[in-house]
Amino acid sequence: MGYVVPPATRIGHVHLKVADLERAIGFYSGVLGFELMQRYGTGAAFLSAGGYHHHLGLNTWESKGGKPPPPGHTGLYHTAILYPDRKALAGALKRLVAAGWPIDGAADHGVSEAIYLSDPDGNGVELYRDRAEADWPRDASGQLRMVNAPLDLAQLLAEAA
Repeated sequence: MGYVVPPATRIGHVHLKVADLERAIGFYSGVLGFELMQRYGTGAAFLSAGGYHHHLGLNTWESKGGKPPPPGHTGLYHTAILYPDRKALAGALKRLVAAGWPIDGAADHGVSEAIYLSDPDGNGVELYRDRAEADWPRDASGQLRMVNAPLDLAQLLAEAA
């Protein structure tokens, strides 16, 4: 199989090119609730959860006033933001609804529950929570069998604090 990265390896942050820095901060901080850690001049900002230096980088260095890539082109499919539990995911859904933010879809994948949307620049965003590994769906031989079932957003929203 070749080299395998160490199990503790994680994706440290996502850095996005955005058209309008203030609009992007408004979404990622104002709607999703990430903390603005630092501005880098007028062209970039770094946001985090829990005081980390940054989980999200936003910049307009090459993209100020730009447009999203058209369908059929390569690029980022989505950034997935992992919430610690179902209640926290429900809270994120509540904030989206309160902000009138459109939701593109929602799914129960067996291993996780996910809400899909786009940020102001058309970048895909997945908000999700993982189930405990012991609850993951598996076939008779023990192989992982993810699914793509509907997620009841009304029931999830009812669980929001």
